[in-house]
Amino acid sequence: MRLSPLLTDLYELTMLAGYCREGMEAKPAAFDLYFRTNPFEGGYAVFAGLEPALDALAELRFAEDELAYLAGIGLFDEPFIAFLRDFRFRGTVVAPPEGTLVFANEPLLTVTGTLAETQLVETLLLNTLNFQTLVATKAARICHAAAGAEVIEFGLRRAQGPDGGVSAARAACVGGATGTSNVLAGMRFDLPVRGTHAHSWVQAFPDELTAFQAYADAFPDSTVLLVDTYDTLKSGVVNAIIVALRLRQRGHELRGIRLDSGDLAYLSREARRMLDEAGFPEVRILASNELDEQVIDSIRDEGGRVDIYG
Repeated sequence: MRLSPLLTDLYELTMLAGYCREGMEAKPAAFDLYFRTNPFEGGYAVFAGLEPALDALAELRFAEDELAYLAGIGLFDEPFIAFLRDFRFRGTVVAPPEGTLVFANEPLLTVTGTLAETQLVETLLLNTLNFQTLVATKAARICHAAAGAEVIEFGLRRAQGPDGGVSAARAACVGGATGTSNVLAGMRFDLPVRGTHAHSWVQAFPDELTAFQAYADAFPDSTVLLVDTYDTLKSGVVNAIIVALRLRQRGHELRGIRLDSGDLAYLSREARRMLDEAGFPEVRILASNELDEQVIDSIRDEGGRVDIYG
């Protein structure tokens, strides 16, 4: 995906203009990209964002409307605008594979080339790699806390804008998530897309059982039911079991249930017991709702029976 070369700090361009004025733009240079402190008070980070960064470098060029904008802000002369018109990144990038554990104050990436090439791409690379490495690290910490349970990325609605949501979905999968709810990220990066239904689906129907049955009728081979709209154990799980029995009679199986509120450790234990007693030990329990590594640790410490965290 093309990123505009204007996705940069102004001082990258003013320095580049100064280099051109001094005849320094072709001088050999090397830049190391690193971070000073491991995130989340941890001992490592998970490197992510390299592939989109390299794609951006390969496509890096100024469009005519971008050049017109720069010419109009009153800082740059025509020879510099002409220089930018012909600009291409032809430097070299050395970096570890994405998913590699990396550490503070060590180079994540080294860029070599001309001073013009290496200076101009600084902000773009920092933006791409810092954010995705941060998200991948958080995802890895959550996956570690999950101790083998599946983790799915559900963060779009709280992400830092549309691009942040797409980038975060990709980075979370680098960090160990097995899929995302983000459909655009799924298409763009060939990620598995996963999802259930919302409380609004249940509330749109006369009652919970009718809502569950309608969803199962629509998606008989991929039904996961959200069971906490009204009363998780007295209503939601009971109705999910009824629908599971009906699906089985038709040659299908309920895939899972989702818990999105309350004491997730207790509710998952009780839901597991009820499902097992009804003959559905293979139905998976998905937990969601502002989960992080500390919450997941607590659920596991309290004997929670969660198969998937989202």
